[in-house]
Parts: sequence; C-alpha cells; structure tokens
Amino acid sequence: MIENLVIVESPAKAKTIEKYLGKDFSVVSSFGHIRDLKKKNLGIDIKNDFSPEYEIPKEKAKVVGELRKAASESKNIWIASDEDREGEAIAWHLASVLNLDLETTKRIVFHEITKDAISDAIRSPRRVDMNLVNSQQARRILDRIVGFEISPVLWKKVQPALSAGRVQSVAVRLIVEREREIIAFKTESSFRVTGIFKADLSDAGNNIIKAEAGKRFPDEKEAQKFLEICNVSQFCISGVTVKPGTRSPAPPFTTSTLQQEAYRKLGFSVSQTMAVAQKLYESGKITYMRTDSTNLSKLALAKSREVIISEYGEKYSKTRQFKTKSKGAQEAHEAIRPTYPDTITITGNQNEKKLYELIWKRTIASQMADAEVERTTISIVMNNSPVVFTASGEVIKFDGFLRVYTESTDTENGDDEKSIIPPVKKGMPLYYDTISATQKFTSPLPRYTEASLVKKLEELGIGRPSTYAPTISTIQNRGYVLREDRPGEKRQLKIITLSKGKYSITSKTEAAGKEKSKLFPQDIGMIVNDFLIENFSEIVDYNFTADVEEQFDKIAEGKLKWTGMIGKFYSTFHKTVEDSLEKTARKTSTRVLGIHPETGEQVSVRMGRFGPVAQIEDKANGGKPRFASLTKNQLLETITLPEALNLFRLPRSLGMLDGDEMVVGIGKFGPYVRYRSKFYSLKKGVDDPYSVTIERVSEIIREKGESDKKKVIRDFGDIRLLNGRYGPYLAQDKKNYRLPKGTDVEKLTKEDCIAIIEKSEKTKKSSE
Repeated sequence: MIENLVIVESPAKAKTIEKYLGKDFSVVSSFGHIRDLKKKNLGIDIKNDFSPEYEIPKEKAKVVGELRKAASESKNIWIASDEDREGEAIAWHLASVLNLDLETTKRIVFHEITKDAISDAIRSPRRVDMNLVNSQQARRILDRIVGFEISPVLWKKVQPALSAGRVQSVAVRLIVEREREIIAFKTESSFRVTGIFKADLSDAGNNIIKAEAGKRFPDEKEAQKFLEICNVSQFCISGVTVKPGTRSPAPPFTTSTLQQEAYRKLGFSVSQTMAVAQKLYESGKITYMRTDSTNLSKLALAKSREVIISEYGEKYSKTRQFKTKSKGAQEAHEAIRPTYPDTITITGNQNEKKLYELIWKRTIASQMADAEVERTTISIVMNNSPVVFTASGEVIKFDGFLRVYTESTDTENGDDEKSIIPPVKKGMPLYYDTISATQKFTSPLPRYTEASLVKKLEELGIGRPSTYAPTISTIQNRGYVLREDRPGEKRQLKIITLSKGKYSITSKTEAAGKEKSKLFPQDIGMIVNDFLIENFSEIVDYNFTADVEEQFDKIAEGKLKWTGMIGKFYSTFHKTVEDSLEKTARKTSTRVLGIHPETGEQVSVRMGRFGPVAQIEDKANGGKPRFASLTKNQLLETITLPEALNLFRLPRSLGMLDGDEMVVGIGKFGPYVRYRSKFYSLKKGVDDPYSVTIERVSEIIREKGESDKKKVIRDFGDIRLLNGRYGPYLAQDKKNYRLPKGTDVEKLTKEDCIAIIEKSEKTKKSSE
C-alpha cells in the first residue's frame, strides 16, 4: 500500500519533487492533460447547457491505466499540477478520471520547486478550485465553438482545410494590418545636417562637440545652400543646460517580458523561451514561468538584498516592490525569478544557462539602486541663420543597477547614442571641423517580431501568459504567417560634406527594408483575415477579444456563471454562422494585373489549390491558362505585371552537360538545378535563377558530386556507410542508423552493417 501518492504534470517535475519528499511519498506524472473534448463532432452538448463531452485520447490510455492502479493502492492522494487555471483543470480531470472524492482529495500548489515551498504546500492542502476549473472550461469550450463553427464556413467559402480561432485570428489581423500600413507607406527623403565643432580649450583631446541642426532639408539643393551659409558663419554657444537625473530598473520578469527580452538579447523564439523556462522550473531553478505578476516574496526580497550587498556593497541595494501593470492580470503568484537568488550560475545546457543568467540579472537589478546621471544639452547658434544646432550628452555619475543589467528595446539604433560633452560655457565661440548633410529616408512602422507581437497582444488585453506561445506557433504552423529574414534592397544615400571650405559629394549604400526574424503575412492569411472581418467582425474585434478575457477572469473569481456567458455569446454567434453559409458569396481572390505586352493575353494572379499563382490566358492553346507559382516573398495584392511575367521565365533550360540537360527552376525550398533526375540547390543571395550561367551551374553540380564522393566511406549496394555531421553512420532505404560506440569503421563488413541495422530496428520496436 502506498502511503501518499503525489501526481504532477511532468516526469522532470516528479523527479525534482521526489528529492524533497520522504520515503512515505511516491511521485508520479500524468504527462500533461489526460483528457480533452471529444474530437468527433463538436464535443459539446449545446442543448444541455453546453455540457462538455470529454474523452481520454488513445495515447493517454496507458498512463491513465497506470495512474488508476497507483491511486487504488494509495491511502492519500495529492494532486500537484501547476497553479494556474490550466493546472487546476488538469487536477479536476485527474480527480474525475480516477474517481477521486473532491472533498477528500488534497490539492497542493507551489510556484517554485524548493523544499520549503513543497513542505508549506503539504502542510496546507486545499480543494480543487472549481471557479478556476470553470474559467478554463469556458475558454476551451468557447474556443472549440469558434473553431468548429467558423472552419466549415472557410472551407466552403474560401478554401478547404482552413481554420480560425478567437485569439489566433486576432493575432493574424494585427500582422496583416501592419503589412498593409507598410504597403501603403510612401517613403520620403530629406537631408539631416550634423556638425563636428571644436572649442578653444586647454584639453585638446576633449574639445569636440557633435551636434545636429534643428531643421531637415527637403532636397540636395536646399541642403547644399545651407552648407554654404555654414561655411561663412560664426558659431557660438547660446546656452548650456545641465540636469541631474536618475534611471530606474525594470521590474522582474513576467511571461511576456521574459519572452521579449529573451528574443532581443538571446535571439530565442517565444516557444523556445517557454521550453527552456519549463526545464528550469521543473528542475527547481526558477519560479513558475507562466505569470503576469511582478511581485516578489519577502524571502526573495531579503535574499536579493543579501546578494547585492555581498557582491556590490550596500549603496547598490534598494529594496522595492513593483505593481503589475498588464491589463487583466490574473495570476496571484510571483514574478519569474531564481528560486535561490544567491545561485549566480547553474549547471545545464547553454540555453538553460543563458536564460537563467538573464532571469537572475533582471531580478537582482530590480532590487538595486537607481543609476544617477547628468544630462547636458548645449545650443549652438549661427550669426547668419536662425537654425540652431543642438548637442546632448549623458554622464553616468553612479551606475547603480546598470552595473548588472540594462533593458533592451525594440527600436534600438546607433543614432540615439549619447556623447560626452566637453566643459564649455555660454558665449564661447566654436569652429566647425566638418558639417555633413546626409540623405535620410522615412521608414514605416516595423513588422512584428514574435516578441513585439506578444507585447501588443498583452497591451490589448488579448490572451494570457499560457496562450502567447501556442498562439504564435499556431498561426505559423497553419501557413497564415511566415517568420523569416529579408535581405532588403540596396539604396544609395547622398552625403554632402563641408570641410575646411571645400565641398565633397559621396554616397553610401544601405539595405532598405532589411528584416530579421520578422512575421510576414502570407496570401492565405490575408484572405482569411479579410473574410473574417467581413463576416465575423465581432470575433476578430480587439475589444471583444479582450472583453472575453475579462469575463474569464470573473468566472475564475466566482462572479460570473460560465454557462450563462457561453450561452449569451452563442445565441448571436451561431446565427451569424448560419447567415454566412446561406448568404455569403464564395470569396474569390483573382486580381487582373494587365495585358501581356507581346501576346495581348490577360495576366492575373489568384489563390490556387496549392498556393498563390500567376496565370496567363493562353489563346494559342484553346484558352487553357499557363500557371507559375509566386515566390514566398510576393503577395497577391502587391505583385506587379513585370514581376508576374518574370515568373514564367522558369523553369528554363541552360543547355547540356556531358550529354544531359540542365534545367533551372524554383521549388518549395528555393531555386534549384535539375540534372540527371537529381536536384542541386542554388546558393541563396548569390545565384539568381533568372541569370545564372551554364558555367556557374556546371561548377555547382561538380562541387556537389565531389562532396558526395567524400561523404561515402563505403558502398555495399543497398547499404552505405556515410560520413555525416556527427560522424559515420549507416543508410538503408532512406533510413539512417547510428553506429555503436567504439565501432572500427575500417573493419566493418556488410554482415556487420546488417547486424547493426537489425539490432537498431528491434530496439525501436520494443520501445514503442
């Protein structure tokens, strides 16, 4: 008989908890949710007050069987799933499936996996909170209704195999609207004038002042004219303002801010951040990673103070508590922090170490003194023009929290860098060293990154800590949005420089529109978004989606009945669905671009069965159109006639090599060459499929052939011994097999290879 059975969500968490509980406790894992709404039909009995119909998925049958056996052999059962609404729902499902009495089943929660936290939880168990369970059920049921009822409308009116979701569709809308703002943006250029001035000071090494003119000039002619005025001008300091100031640290991490900073500082995607944070939590290194609270416990505040005084001295310490600002914050637990603030470094893989260090620095910095700065601004006037040059600088008098951590932003750039101002006084004359007018182009609002999208969703009150990562993964997996880098287009900037009475005109190149890890809407995402706005405007309305979250909060607080909330929503929503199926015309996405200049045939673009295509009405072939797929960075609503015509130049034959034809085309994975039934990738950013030469393609084919020869260590016919990235391995029937440690590659026979493959297959089958 088991004295105490503790059920947690993950094996890693179970392993950590087991270290802190004595021999009277057995800890097992449910491996997450053990049941969900039925997949067939809706899984909700709408006529019976929206009663959910749950089932145990096939893949969870074995786990549930083991849990039932363990539960039947246990005196006391403790459910220790996570402390948020999702964890509470898991606790309720476990109680239901294992036939546990909710009155006697002990529910325990802790926001950190430490001995003290677990001991405290064991001393003060509670019951399953049905208000939290009902809040999670309401979210799950509402989202199932929205997806289940809108998706068939999309299949019938737009395209098969599409889907919609309450939060995901709003996220797509944000990305689509930003893209259209960028498309509509008209770039304008102007000239920004900056000067390097010198003052007559005894310290010649510190007499340089960099300043910017308070006026921008619309064109080269006006900028040139102003520089001519500068050339004969006398410059003088008209004012010096010195203001002391302070900079305060950012609060400790919430889920949202951790995702943003991990992206900015470490380059982690949102889902990667959450996966790494989950490992850190389950191994007892950080507190619970799904939270919108910035609160720190008294113990954490005290420990942080000890660390700061020990490492940096008492003047660096300033204990403070932050108030949560996020709209609709719901979680009662702490911010994300190290469980033991005095542990500066941890063991683990590189990503775990990097994220832990980020969390540690942010937590410690939040409890440190303000940085003290001195901000200096000087004004430089001209005797022959009203234009004023301004220079500003900042000196850090006391670094405070900056000694440990500086928060990043989404709009950091080098132009905002503060310079150090030399000790100058009002009335002091200055002499220009160089004055430059640099051409600048206006830029549209930036596209969203995963992190900045999370920030926007949080600002709007859409979604909660547990929803950000799955939402962003979903819209990418469904093909509505693509995350990628774009090289941008080269653009020349003119620079007019005045130096010692002489003018020079130079230019520099910038990559206009260069993007890194940005979210780009795809055509199908834009089409679905437009259809939803037109027919289901309430579902993709920002305020509605945020209001729904507030209603979930009220259900969690016991102030609103979940069935009533769902019923009120469904009565109008279902009517809209029925009207859309009956009245809405099928959404067509054909856009006529113009007439082929040589043949007079109509050229258009539309959404095809396998993606966006351009088509030409082929008069010579009985009106049967010719098709060409759009490239991944082209959109139906922005592609031009010349760009569409260019698509029909591929595939193109380059000629013969050793008696076989070489054909260049663009496929799913980018531009390629097909030769002797094999495909060779063209180098991204180097080889243009429209202009690549026969000599270059021949070189690519030969290089790949030589590389493949080096890859093959031994060829046994149907089995090959290959040299891979991580060492030698076996390949047979498009499957790869590892070699056992210590295998002598030189002595391997075909019989040895067959034995290794057979043993590997047996091992796989026995583990399934």
